[in-house]
Amino acid sequence: MKWSEVGGLSCSVARTASVIGDRWTILILRNAFLRIRRFEDFQSNLGITRHLLAGRLKRLVEEGILARVPYQDAPPRYEYRLTAKGKMLYPVLIAMATWGDAFMDGGHGAPVLYQHKLCGKIVKPQMTCPDCGEAMHAHEVTALPGPGLKLADAVGRRKRSA
Repeated sequence: MKWSEVGGLSCSVARTASVIGDRWTILILRNAFLRIRRFEDFQSNLGITRHLLAGRLKRLVEEGILARVPYQDAPPRYEYRLTAKGKMLYPVLIAMATWGDAFMDGGHGAPVLYQHKLCGKIVKPQMTCPDCGEAMHAHEVTALPGPGLKLADAVGRRKRSA
């Protein structure tokens, strides 16, 4: 399978990876959540080439994750703001940061702490069940076929694994 075909799978992880699955896109999103909005600021913060940055920002706008919003008329200048769709990626980035803090900190501790504005406490984000409120761990969750699963994908997976 080619990378360009991954977004067509009936797999939510594959579809998401087809949009945000490269390292620059993830770092652009991280910066957007850190309230970086302008092209020059993304470029100087990340050290990414202008060409690569322009392409990634264009794709994020096309996907409806970022909106290109004018902030100056003469000359025209734009900034990039997270849309509602983009803001829904926050748990994805927090999960990556949590994993990185646990396994990639080099023994120095987390480079960023997260403070809950409502109570003022420093938190370590975790996924919880919306019904019972308990923390969820992989061994406590069962994946079941959903209404969007295409039979052809399930059959193809079985053939490839045989």
